[in-house]
Amino acid sequence: MKHKIIKTIALGSALTMLANTTFVTMAQSSELLRVFMNHARILKFEHPVSSVIVGNSEVADITVSDPTTVVLTGKSYGSTNLVILNDAGEAIVDKRIVVSVDEENSVRIFRQIDRSVLSCSPICEEQAN
Repeated sequence: MKHKIIKTIALGSALTMLANTTFVTMAQSSELLRVFMNHARILKFEHPVSSVIVGNSEVADITVSDPTTVVLTGKSYGSTNLVILNDAGEAIVDKRIVVSVDEENSVRIFRQIDRSVLSCSPICEEQAN
């Protein structure tokens, strides 16, 4: 029974990762990329990337995992852009990135100028900054 639960959790994690994977092609280059704050999104490419550039590194961060995979992480609310170049220096991706809050299962508490965000799944706890 214990092994079945572990296998189910592992399968669920793998499916979640696959659902968050974006395969980027030239036809998609004008689309908007959305990512939640403090979440990562995997971008896979058909061809190797040479350089990655984020317009505002305080809003989003990008890490090259391997020549055809990069990881985009939302750091702060806002928008910026992402440019990815191939070996010839050509832009294979030039997208706008919007980083927003994941509002599912969360509660916001406002006390004058202070704001707290609680993650509630199922018990409410304050989110890490």
